[in-house]
Amino acid sequence: MPYLDHHESRLYYEVHGSGSPVVLLHGVGGNHASWFYQVAAWRADFKVILVDARGFGKSTDAELAGRAEFTNDLVAVLDALDLQRVSFVAQSMGAGTAIDFACRYPDRVASLLIADSLVGITLPESIAVEMAKVQSATRDLSQAERVLGRTHLANSPAMTQLYLQIAGFNRYTIKTLVGVQPSYSPEQIAATGVRIGFVVGEEDVLFPPKIVADVCRHFDGAELMTIAGAGHSAYFEAPDQFNARVANWLQFQE
Repeated sequence: MPYLDHHESRLYYEVHGSGSPVVLLHGVGGNHASWFYQVAAWRADFKVILVDARGFGKSTDAELAGRAEFTNDLVAVLDALDLQRVSFVAQSMGAGTAIDFACRYPDRVASLLIADSLVGITLPESIAVEMAKVQSATRDLSQAERVLGRTHLANSPAMTQLYLQIAGFNRYTIKTLVGVQPSYSPEQIAATGVRIGFVVGEEDVLFPPKIVADVCRHFDGAELMTIAGAGHSAYFEAPDQFNARVANWLQFQE
């Protein structure tokens, strides 16, 4: 099994396909198993690397470090695989790790696609005020209502159940996750020179498209892709749309 012992913990990862390496980083409600649609669609064109963050999926967290070690763990996995430069598709919580990695090791990042997230970005004050309103409005929603859009909830009860069951293999939830990651201003992130894009579900209640668009405008040349009929987990809710648009973006290198 593809495990890496790192300090006192054991990190789980998978590698599928061949081609340019793309690392998929999951959110709090996910783990390596969440990306099955992307593995099937992309393994013919990319080397797809899945990494369970410590305390998620099959990765352990003996040190109880949580987010504080996510980036260091990622470095250890990529070094073990001898991957010197990769692209990231980072959903929700995963964006915090990808952004931290990009700011610390910009030469190792070909592209950074931030999916349904602003985690890891220190928001300009006016946008931060709007995000605080969103967080207040969504605080009492159920987990399904938070992470899946109204279209998916109405039309796909079985897949909704699968989503929640996959999350059930994680040690941590949004309420129990420990550790702190740094965040960076748009200016600090842009200064890395890393190619950046954003994708957001049009029904995302946690990171609404308008707010994501406002942040995207702080990055010159950054592309914003909106996925119709999807919420916070666009990669899972509308995989055909997500896979086609993101793959096209990843394949385009300036």
